[in-house]
Amino acid sequence: MGNWQLDPYHTQVEFAAKHLGMMTVRGYFDDVSTKADIDPEHPENASVEATISTGSIRTNHPVRDNDLRSSNFLDAEGFPTMTFKSTEVKQTGENTFTVTGDLTIKGNTRPVTLNVTRYGEFNDPNMMGHRIAYGATGQINRKDFGLSFSMMLDGRFVVSEEIQIAIEGELVEQKEPAGSAGT
Repeated sequence: MGNWQLDPYHTQVEFAAKHLGMMTVRGYFDDVSTKADIDPEHPENASVEATISTGSIRTNHPVRDNDLRSSNFLDAEGFPTMTFKSTEVKQTGENTFTVTGDLTIKGNTRPVTLNVTRYGEFNDPNMMGHRIAYGATGQINRKDFGLSFSMMLDGRFVVSEEIQIAIEGELVEQKEPAGSAGT
């Protein structure tokens, strides 16, 4: 197993929700960190932990972003992070997997399964390091995680309960610091 971390310059954690059942509002989090144990030859043995700063939510609209940070939704002041910890990895095809884990938002933990595709592997020890790129998609119901704001207009939810998740990232293998072996 190797120690891997997301390359923050080559990572996107995005979400999408419907507004009034018509338009898709998309956003992303720009403060994400991970640690993972991965054996590229046996990915089914992998484990992944991710931490996302709830205050780093962005939808390209400052008023909406502040509402999403408020107690109506993420309550970024009371719950500054959300986390994901994998519990199971199953290979479903040559480069496809399901990763099930515990997602915690606003102190509520629920199991979530993501469909994962391995995009490729690159190994350049002199410049970019050893990296593997993945994409993952899934869906959650925001109410399962305490995001219970529920305003309706003309029989339509202002914000959909179903939230689509899309993640792409490059994990970079971390080498042991010099002198740490055998000490």
